[in-house]
Amino acid sequence: MDSVVILIAAPGSHAISPAILRSVGDLAAATPQWLHEGEALQFTVRSLSPAERAEIGGLVKDQPIDVAHLPARNRRKRLLIADMDSTMIGQECIDELGALAGVGERIKEITASAMRGELDFEGALKARLALMKGLPETAIVTVLSERITFTAGGKTLIATMKAHGAYAALVSGGFVQFTQHVARRLGFDEHRANELIIDQGKLMGTVREPILGKDAKVSALHELARKLGIDLADTLAVGDGANVIPMLKDAGLGVALHAKPKVQEAVSVSINHGDLTALLYLQGYRHEDFAEA
Repeated sequence: MDSVVILIAAPGSHAISPAILRSVGDLAAATPQWLHEGEALQFTVRSLSPAERAEIGGLVKDQPIDVAHLPARNRRKRLLIADMDSTMIGQECIDELGALAGVGERIKEITASAMRGELDFEGALKARLALMKGLPETAIVTVLSERITFTAGGKTLIATMKAHGAYAALVSGGFVQFTQHVARRLGFDEHRANELIIDQGKLMGTVREPILGKDAKVSALHELARKLGIDLADTLAVGDGANVIPMLKDAGLGVALHAKPKVQEAVSVSINHGDLTALLYLQGYRHEDFAEA
């Protein structure tokens, strides 16, 4: 069965040089197709051995270029499920709240350990929230307005996929007070997360039960695929932390985006140099196909 080798460079780097094009083309014995000249290139091949894949990786190892090897069929997906923290935005919202509460370093330690898969998700969530009991509700507004940045390419990714009939869901182990803002700004069709309990203008250090825990994302993937009447092969999932691994593994295309080592080891596609538009190139979209964001 035909497959596709895709090279994706860091945006603006034009790191895919003529020399790299020739070398990879000779190794793959295939004709190159530009998706974006200098930045995204694909080759359709009959097959590649593990050794040949490793050799292609070696050709670009010193360059800001990601390499993926995917089946050539059914590349364009009809459902996108994305994590929020450190995926669609550049921060962990709970860490930012912790910084405002004066317990930022302790919360970051717990977050990092949970993201590496060293701590149970629900236990880590409760421990971090307890440290923020009494924090004014206005801290949420401060984080949203002053401390959150959107990952490059997010709006373009969602707009392009939706223009071609896809459905987009933001599913987070974080909080609806943040996902509702991020989903609206980026154009997601829906969002799911935990709800912070607030009383008399202050955080109570808890969330409403039941907690959307480590299984919430993979459960949402299966539920939404059934709701849309599509196969899991038609789905795309993206995230960076240990709690997204089941979702990435079950999706038709699971992408570890600037992810923790444990996550990259668990899936076959990792993007370490590109932004969120890399997910469009993986699906075979050309740069001129991108929708206005």
